[in-house]
Order: sequence, then C-alpha cells, then structure tokens
Amino acid sequence: MNTSQPGELGSPSTASGAARLLGDKVYEDLMQLLGTPGFEPRARLPGETALSQRLGVSRPVLRQALARLRDEGRVYVRKGSGTFVTDALPQAKPISLSTLENIADIRAFLEFRCFMEGEAAARAALARTTDQMHHVRLCRERFEQALAVGSDAVEEDIAFHDAVAQACGNRFFGMTMNALAPQTRFSIGLSRSLAGRPQGERRAGVCQEHMAVELAIERQDAAAARQAMEAHLRGGISRLFGQ
Repeated sequence: MNTSQPGELGSPSTASGAARLLGDKVYEDLMQLLGTPGFEPRARLPGETALSQRLGVSRPVLRQALARLRDEGRVYVRKGSGTFVTDALPQAKPISLSTLENIADIRAFLEFRCFMEGEAAARAALARTTDQMHHVRLCRERFEQALAVGSDAVEEDIAFHDAVAQACGNRFFGMTMNALAPQTRFSIGLSRSLAGRPQGERRAGVCQEHMAVELAIERQDAAAARQAMEAHLRGGISRLFGQ
C-alpha cells in the first residue's frame, strides 16, 4: 500500500505534481472571479463547500489557492464571518518588456534584482514559517526535476524566487516579483542563451546556488541567505556581461 501523502518531502509523485498543478489552476480561476459580481471588493466569498463545488475541486485544494490569495493580500479572513475580498487596491500590472530598451536597462534590472531579492532572502530566513520553508524546498525540487527531463525550467526558476519572496513576511516583495515577472522571464532566458559555460555545467551551478539559498533560509541565517541569493543573481550578470 502506498502510504505517502501528496506534497510530502522526498516523494515527487505524479499525484503530488498533479495536485500542485490543480492548485495553480484554482488560483487562476479565483483570480478571474475577483472583481466580478459577487466577488467585488469587501464582498464575502461563498463558503468552502459551495466554492469548491463551483470550481470542481476538493476543499483542501481550494484552501491552498485561498492561502495564496491571502498571502498576496487579495482576500482576508474575518474570524467568525468568513473570507472577504480586500478593498480595491491598485493591482500590480506587469510592466511591458519595452521598458528594457537597451543593454544598460537590462543590467540595471538585474542589479535591482540583486538588491531586492537579496533582502527578501535575508528576511525569509528570519520570518519564514514551516509551510513556507516546505514550499521553497518543493519549488527548488521542481526546478531540478524540470531540468532533468530537458525543460528550460524558466517558470520553475521564477517559482523558486517567488517562493522565497513570499516567505519573507512582507507581501510587497511578492507583489513586486509578480509585477516584474515579464522582465525576470526575459532576463533568465537571455542569460541562458548567452551563457558561456557548457549547458550541463551551468545548470549544475544554478542548482547548487538555489540549494545554498534554501539551506541558509532553513537554518535561519539571514546574512548567508542574502549572500547566497546575491551570488546567484550576480552569476547571471557575469554570464551576460563578464566579470
């Protein structure tokens, strides 16, 4: 009998992978509902049973998606009353890639990531919960698994960095990561396309860098987490522009 639980550390089963994908889909479905009739700012969301039936998923999967919305500040829980949509807030819209107009812009953006994500990693080391640590580890494992099957793993790479930002205890780090996702995606792709090292060597190095960030956050060493994240991102700068 298979006694492993979906999402258990060390058991990257097909079932757990499917559950994570389903959770992502439910999150996107809920995002589409926010702002529509019945889901306006300050509106109370339907109960878990009704909402899970509407979306065609189990209540545990729904709770994962709702937790993500809470972390992002899109919904909040009022004890004894239910879950409510946050007051109208300016939504962070992805900035057009046209804002990266030249080489200087690209380098400036990567250096900005060093400062912002280095601080996010340091804060995550001090503020992360057990569940958030679990999520950081899962994202790192997914990245490595994607590389192992020949994927470019760009989305998994972004997910790892987002997991660190979400664990730092300040939702504006995560909101900024979401807003800058197009530039992040573009810069990762460009760095990989122009990397000077052989692909296998480069990928192994990135995996080691991710692991260093994770371990520093796990042992709650803020200085080491900041250093590991900055070293990881400056590696991308050096691959593009040289030392």
